[in-house]
Amino acid sequence: MSGTILTLALDVAQITLALAAVLAGWRILRGPRAQDRVLGLDTLYVTAMLLFLVTGLRYGSVFFFETAMVIGVMGFVATVALAKFLIRGEVIE
Repeated sequence: MSGTILTLALDVAQITLALAAVLAGWRILRGPRAQDRVLGLDTLYVTAMLLFLVTGLRYGSVFFFETAMVIGVMGFVATVALAKFLIRGEVIE
């Protein structure tokens, strides 16, 4: 019984996160301003990271957890670089 509930909860979580990733991609493509696109990118990388974590729980593989960590670090660096670019107009001084 509890295995069925866990499988159903992971299915719902994966579907919901996939929908959130699609909506974040839509915000990146259609954002009226650059700030909206950066927020869409933040949402997309967090959603992708959570999707990998849920998939790792589903299959019991450590590979998905390591991938989620890499996505988190790369997303943070990208956000900092884009924020610096939007504020100063250049990334490397």
